[in-house]
Amino acid sequence: MISTALSAVSLRDLALVQAVHRHGSFNSAARAMHISPSGLSHQVQKVEQALGAPLFERGGRRIVPTAGGQRLLERIEAVLAAAEHLQQAARAGTVAFGGELRLGVPASLGPYLLPHLIEPFPQHFPAARLSLSEGKPRGLLRRLHEGELDAVLAPTAAAASGIATRPLFFEPWEVMFRADHPLAGRASVALDELDQAQATVMAESHPGIDGQGGHVQDVSLESLAALVALRGGYALVPALARERLASMPELTLAHVQGAAPGREIALYWREASPWLADIQAFAALLQEVARGRPGLRVQPEG
Repeated sequence: MISTALSAVSLRDLALVQAVHRHGSFNSAARAMHISPSGLSHQVQKVEQALGAPLFERGGRRIVPTAGGQRLLERIEAVLAAAEHLQQAARAGTVAFGGELRLGVPASLGPYLLPHLIEPFPQHFPAARLSLSEGKPRGLLRRLHEGELDAVLAPTAAAASGIATRPLFFEPWEVMFRADHPLAGRASVALDELDQAQATVMAESHPGIDGQGGHVQDVSLESLAALVALRGGYALVPALARERLASMPELTLAHVQGAAPGREIALYWREASPWLADIQAFAALLQEVARGRPGLRVQPEG
């Protein structure tokens, strides 16, 4: 039987405990959860008293779990995830995605694909809201696994346990030069014409360029373009960014001759999601959008 003290603990109380764990600070967690630090501390103590065990070590610069608290925090996370799934299941089937699709998109893809998705999305899912989060693929997939996102667009990779995936389209790389580069102005170039020592390479690796001798940069595409404009040389960039990057007067873009390297973009979601039909319809919409973009090759289902 659940004790009277534990039955008085709410899901909100557990979410506050989880916030302290994630932020490692009562003050930071209080700001994130819109509660006073003293109020937060009181609610955490309430949970600890109900469980009969301390969850955190206090007094240091960063709040860390006790040994026993770490195990309890894992249980708390499972309870909150189960509650979210209960809410999602209750809403599934009445409104697409339960009313909101929380979509994660890499920063190297989102600004160039999403403008073509914003208009058709409400036409296909009229009662659903599209909420977007940008980041790096690995971080986005971690957030998907933890339940913070409903789906993620990212280059194909080995999916974690419990994560399903569907390939969507192949996006080739194009070559971006500074306008005074000897190869600038050509419609296409071969990879063997490029000197790897002149490459500025995004940390997201490019097939065909191993980074040896080049400048590896963990930056956005816009910053990558600025670096090429300053340093010269070249960079490989995804085809969807051509329109934006080609509008910069100090830069030119060229297609890669032959079988161009590139990246395959896939849609990821949790296998336990109650919105499988909605996700498959969303994948079909993304492929429809991709068919209208030059250079992209839509991947067959399955």
